[in-house]
Amino acid sequence: MPDRLTWWDTTWRVLVALLLGGSSWLLTAAMIFPEDGGDPPLLRGTWFVIGDPLLGLVATVLMLWRRRWPVPVTVVTTLLTGVSMVATGPQTIALVSLTTRRRWREIVPVTALTVAVSLLATRVVYPESQPLPLWAETLMTLLVIAVIVAIGYAIGSRRALIASWVERARVAESEQSARVAQAQTAERSRIAREMHDVLAHRISLITMHSGLLVYRADLPESERRDAITAIDANARAALTDLREVLGVLRDDGEGVPLRPQSRLQDLPELLDEARATGTRVTFDGGGLDLHEVPETIGRTAFRVVQEGLTNARKHAPGAGVEVRLTGAPGAGLDISVTNPRSVQTAHAEVPGTGTGLLGLSERVDLAGGRIEHGWTPEGRHRLAVWLPWPT
Repeated sequence: MPDRLTWWDTTWRVLVALLLGGSSWLLTAAMIFPEDGGDPPLLRGTWFVIGDPLLGLVATVLMLWRRRWPVPVTVVTTLLTGVSMVATGPQTIALVSLTTRRRWREIVPVTALTVAVSLLATRVVYPESQPLPLWAETLMTLLVIAVIVAIGYAIGSRRALIASWVERARVAESEQSARVAQAQTAERSRIAREMHDVLAHRISLITMHSGLLVYRADLPESERRDAITAIDANARAALTDLREVLGVLRDDGEGVPLRPQSRLQDLPELLDEARATGTRVTFDGGGLDLHEVPETIGRTAFRVVQEGLTNARKHAPGAGVEVRLTGAPGAGLDISVTNPRSVQTAHAEVPGTGTGLLGLSERVDLAGGRIEHGWTPEGRHRLAVWLPWPT
């Protein structure tokens, strides 16, 4: 169904129809009332002055319903042009509107009817004193109608093209939304798997120490205190880890063992792997002891650096990468990965879906941190993340 027209869309079409019909009426008036003073028959002159304009107004009103009933309105306005020159304006608008549908089973019969009615008007209703040969007048009428049909067909083709663009944009937006949801779900599942490893480790320690207290009633007081302290510390740490991923659903339907996830202490190994692939990496730890960073934010920090190196390798091959870590308990942990534009212009940039940064943003949000990424005024791409580091 075509879009609804605004009041201005309708107004200017009516004005164009009246302008075309009025021009045709004036040209016919010059033929009926020549300058030599000859008068047409009384009946024909009266009809031309009164009946012709009235039928033209009727055709103009009918033209307003052309979008709802395109074929009947076009046929009726075409028949009215046989006895009304003013009706040629709204008939032209109706014919253009019909042609925008690009249905030749409608265009061909209406075109034939238009030619026949036009010849009837010029040969019978308003005959010329020196008419052209029938074949010449028919050819001229066909040429004029062909132009009108071509204009309508072009408008219809452009509307169809725009509609296809809109539909493609809607599909692309829907697919992008699905990719975003998929990336968020995958990242949440990955975080849940990592929490499984940490919680399983801490709970196993709690179980071991609690079992020791249950089955060893002869433990010295110092060992008993150490066991209770270990249970308390691991229970608090497990609650902290669990609180950070509260609400994250875990899908463990694959039935495969979960491998331990990388921690910030594994960062030197990650940097060495990047250097082995040809990436020039500069690391500034800011005097930070990687072993002091809590495991929960350490895993997120490791993931930030990993994503930054991956993006630099994909989108800026050959460019140097700077990795900086600064922070302290209570102040938070700052991670930044920066790189200039690619220095290898011979290869096209690798296209990316952007789901890596979407997943990383999801992870950082769940950790209570902030993330920024984009190009700096100096022409360097910067991935910056702040993570909370409790005291």
